[in-house]
Amino acid sequence: MKCPFCDDSDTRVIDSRPTDEGCAIRRRRECDKCGKRFTTYEKIEEITLMVIKKDGRREVFDRNKILNGIIKACEKRPVPMATIDRIVSEIERGLNNLMEKEMKSEMIGGLVMDHLKNIDQVAYVRFASVYRQFTDVNTFISEIESLLKNDGKAPRATGALGE
Repeated sequence: MKCPFCDDSDTRVIDSRPTDEGCAIRRRRECDKCGKRFTTYEKIEEITLMVIKKDGRREVFDRNKILNGIIKACEKRPVPMATIDRIVSEIERGLNNLMEKEMKSEMIGGLVMDHLKNIDQVAYVRFASVYRQFTDVNTFISEIESLLKNDGKAPRATGALGE
């Protein structure tokens, strides 16, 4: 493994431990040349998941898009980054466990909303407003009324993981 500080290829592992519920290994490495330490992660290479967008386009699944969407929805909310990482990992693991090569973006968005509604209702409404493309205040009111009517639980997404 190449050192990110000096580009030397002589590095050694000084510590390894499982992370992500055993789905990855975190390794602390030290460069023999400059002595600096850095972290790498090793995980199983999974099948490439293609996401079918609303307009029919297909693109490779990118967990960072989910992560960034959730971070934006949770901005200035009391949601720890560890919780956000856990949500993204659970969604990604669930999608991979389906063993499907293609997944509709609507299902993925529904899974995100399912997780957010149980974590933070404000973050849920924020995400839903962008995901469902709310066009006016009445749409917000309707979504909030739906939350209140269901004892604080938003309508569940449909699909293999959302049922």
